[in-house]
Amino acid sequence: MTAQAGTSARTHTVLVYSDDPAIRDSVRTALGRRPAKDLGRVEYVEVAKGDELIRLVDAGGVDLVVLDGEAWPTGGMGLAKQMKDELSDCPPTLVLIARQDDTWLAKWSLADGVMRHPIDAPELVATATELLRQREARLPVRRHGAG
Repeated sequence: MTAQAGTSARTHTVLVYSDDPAIRDSVRTALGRRPAKDLGRVEYVEVAKGDELIRLVDAGGVDLVVLDGEAWPTGGMGLAKQMKDELSDCPPTLVLIARQDDTWLAKWSLADGVMRHPIDAPELVATATELLRQREARLPVRRHGAG
């Protein structure tokens, strides 16, 4: 099997957390099924409840978690912090924030990436693919801030 063939066979699981189906849909639409040739396909798991998110991430097999910082009743920043504090192999987390002033809170949450609403598709693809590559290579994740 060639390296190219092996690449196309890989699948990455992206867990998208928000109580708002429109936010989950916008993440899926912006990132797509194959955001970069070298990563293979992306499959999505959508979650609207914090306890379900923690259970799924704790079970393993998740390569990236995209969290809505504005989700209710449990915000994505609190969940990011909980996962980073409690899980030994926490996948990279990308938090979506509504206000620039929330960047400090997203950094406190130990989020590996921070982006502002509304979602900028090219920025989401660039940030998510870098986080997925780092996860795949088992490299330490470099944190990305909202601009």
